[in-house]
Amino acid sequence: MKTKLNTLLSSNITKSKVDIALLVFRICLAISLFNTHGLKKVFHFSETLEHIPDPLGIGGTLSTYFAIFANVVCPLFVMLGLLTRIAILPIISITLLGFFIVHISDPWVVKDVPLMYSLSFLVLLYLGPGSHSLDYKFFKK
Repeated sequence: MKTKLNTLLSSNITKSKVDIALLVFRICLAISLFNTHGLKKVFHFSETLEHIPDPLGIGGTLSTYFAIFANVVCPLFVMLGLLTRIAILPIISITLLGFFIVHISDPWVVKDVPLMYSLSFLVLLYLGPGSHSLDYKFFKK
């Protein structure tokens, strides 16, 4: 019992554990964004075109395509761990726009979704995809 408690409370984390955690975190986070926000935009494109705001003044159609790119294409790259940090940048820009501009006057129950996605992808941007990724396979230093 004492060894199980020591294991549970231990802060000794090996690199392999961190890499597995990054793999699981990266895939789960990207699947969540893809399923919850991406597929809905693609399958209901005409509604998405009407619904997506244009906070930067670039036009509704371009804003919609950018949102689809950030919510569909970029999460696929994150799942694969391919060009991960580059793929995270459009995701973070969309989620931060959602938090700071689109949902600024909404209650916290609405604002916390883009905030949590932003913070999660910022952590992944900082830590990188880990060694279980295509980035590591192709670009390891």
